[in-house]
Amino acid sequence: MSNKRTALYPGSFDPFTKGHYDVLEQALRLFDSVIVAVGWNMNKNGFLSHEQRMEIIDQAVAPLRDRGCDIKIISYDGLTADLCRNLGIEIIVRGVRTSTEFEQEMGIAQANNKLCEGLTTVMIPSTPEHAFVSSSLVREIVSNGGDASVFLPEGVNFSQFFKR
Repeated sequence: MSNKRTALYPGSFDPFTKGHYDVLEQALRLFDSVIVAVGWNMNKNGFLSHEQRMEIIDQAVAPLRDRGCDIKIISYDGLTADLCRNLGIEIIVRGVRTSTEFEQEMGIAQANNKLCEGLTTVMIPSTPEHAFVSSSLVREIVSNGGDASVFLPEGVNFSQFFKR
């Protein structure tokens, strides 16, 4: 059995922001490997297609991989607790920006633990410079013709995804 500590970082990442990237960087200081799990609900229309989200994350994390970080990107639907059980993962990473978000995430963490005994959620607070950055903020800016690049990870050609 390996002593390698792997965490799951689930989300819709619609789109993946500098805030998400920041949480991933912090998680990589704590864990040997992080699996970024892009949630997919076929009944919901996202801002970006599922494939676009996966591609953006892959481009965004390239500098981290170049530094030797072990990052995998997967797609899933259904319950996060079921995914963790199926992968043998015991740790979920979640980023939190506000106390309200913390309370919401706490409820989800407790439910996940009930659904999959032994599942632990590690909540990583966003750094102050990213505390206000959200996917919904980026979607609003882009939908109204604005330039959201200041909120998005470097190294990604977002113009191919955000058609004006």
